[in-house]
Amino acid sequence: MSEKTATFVVTHAEAESAVVRDVETAQVHTLASNPGLEVDDVLEATVAPKPPLEVAWEIIDVEDRRTVELVDSDLSPTTHERELAADAQPGEVVREERAGTGEIHVLALPDDDVEDAATDVLSDDETVARAARLEAVRVEVRSDPEGGVLSVRYLPD
Repeated sequence: MSEKTATFVVTHAEAESAVVRDVETAQVHTLASNPGLEVDDVLEATVAPKPPLEVAWEIIDVEDRRTVELVDSDLSPTTHERELAADAQPGEVVREERAGTGEIHVLALPDDDVEDAATDVLSDDETVARAARLEAVRVEVRSDPEGGVLSVRYLPD
């Protein structure tokens, strides 16, 4: 095996080891040690198999390290997000790029599913991985249970 440079999200961290997942390929790498990583850290890094057995990996270089902030906002979806949801089928995700970097995902849902969906988004490991792919450092979830609208905003710094 050879070294690999990618964007990784930390999915598990203990004092002695950590597990990172490539956000593009979903390949998982168990690290032989933990150089101070915490769950949900995002790394632009190079990893390589650790000799002699090469069953665990080690971090060779870290170009960037950041944390993605997950926010359950008290704000309601914007007027534009409500318009996007109005044109969507129930359960459909409408994706829209933000000016610059980031993305907004809007879901039209049955009224009684909105709060559960918001909780699911905030607890899903894939939310952080998606934020890493989009170069976002903040994920803001806005919900309107009465209107059946959930928006997930992937925001840059």
